[in-house]
Amino acid sequence: MDPSLEIRSAKKNDEDSLWSVIEPIIRAGGTYVFSPQSSREKIMSYWLNEDKKTYIALIEGKAVGTFYIKANQPDLGDHICNAGFMVDPEQKGKGIGRSLGQFAISEAKALGYQAMQFNFVISSNHSAVGLWKSLGFQVIGEIPQAYRHPSHGLVSAFIFYKKL
Repeated sequence: MDPSLEIRSAKKNDEDSLWSVIEPIIRAGGTYVFSPQSSREKIMSYWLNEDKKTYIALIEGKAVGTFYIKANQPDLGDHICNAGFMVDPEQKGKGIGRSLGQFAISEAKALGYQAMQFNFVISSNHSAVGLWKSLGFQVIGEIPQAYRHPSHGLVSAFIFYKKL
């Protein structure tokens, strides 16, 4: 992990910094199910919802990434967590996603989760697919034509799983 990368729990006053990472990803489409026209209020209420533990990644005080961890299911399924990740597009290829993934795996273990599952990884998001496979996740399912990609049309989504 880059020694200048700080990862910590996000606070309410981090919302502007988080939005600076999240907005260009949502507006571009292609990696998340949210409409590119989604409002800040809609996205931030989702990302910072009380059902999640949200984190922010900073380099020299500037937000460069974010992720959340939450129970994948309630009650008798809450031993498996789910997570969502975003890295500032200007920081792509610098290992920040890998650092966030590694941190999230450790954090999920510390929070008592027994496994991590991603329910909807867009198959055309080759960076994410490659990252999760390299971190030991397995594709346990594929949902055909699950996502209306803005330039590729209907593409499948993968379900990833990793025992912690």
